[in-house]
Amino acid sequence: MAHIIVTGNEKGGSGKSTTAMHVATALARMGHKVGALDLDLRQRSFGRYIENRMAMCAHERLALPTPQYRELPEIDASRLAPHENVNDHRLSEAISGLDAECEFVVIDCPGSHTRLSQVAHSLADTLITPMNDSFVDFDLLARIEPLSNKVLGPSIYAEMVWQARQLRAQAGLKPIDWIVLRNRLGAQQMHNKRKVGEALDQLAKRIGFRVAPGFNERVIFRELFPRGLTLLDLRDMGVDQLNMSNVAARQELRDLLTALRLPGVRVSV
Repeated sequence: MAHIIVTGNEKGGSGKSTTAMHVATALARMGHKVGALDLDLRQRSFGRYIENRMAMCAHERLALPTPQYRELPEIDASRLAPHENVNDHRLSEAISGLDAECEFVVIDCPGSHTRLSQVAHSLADTLITPMNDSFVDFDLLARIEPLSNKVLGPSIYAEMVWQARQLRAQAGLKPIDWIVLRNRLGAQQMHNKRKVGEALDQLAKRIGFRVAPGFNERVIFRELFPRGLTLLDLRDMGVDQLNMSNVAARQELRDLLTALRLPGVRVSV
């Protein structure tokens, strides 16, 4: 069976689609067969990213390693039994179609609570939750006491992950490996960074996730999207001399892939 990697949280603008694209493309570049699904049926940032890549490759006559992207299939709702959810069937059928062909399936969830996102979390072998490195995004994971920053309890999103873990346990599946990704780490505001780090370490022990460093804020990510490119494609596009920012970003990606500890993966990008 394919190893399912889900990128999810319930706040937009945290870098979910960028993370999903770079992880999926890196795995494809390392020779793995990778499927891709986008469950944000309105924005479709991950899906459009891959479509941009395919269009650019066709135009430039390139053969860059690319995840195999699938749309959710249409299901005749009239054929469903009472109380069956049509989107459950759409997701199940899409994964079944990729499962026989792929070693990994990367699923990008919307930045809101939906039925599709809830089901995808229960299917995740690896769950990546990117968050901007601030207490504004920390609220995604837990409620905190305003003055002391003491963790009061898990958020609604963390409770959803807990419910997904319960469903997997009942089905006899292995536990979700949950990684919280600290995106947009900056050199400034060191005091705030330390406070966020301490709160994350405290919460990680309490609700069961691992913390990994993500991507710093870089202009390059906004420039890559329209052509469907990732950091790993720059040399293929004729960029022989990477600037210091691009070199650092590639290292951040290698560090992330190493932190994920995916089965059968030897990081070589």
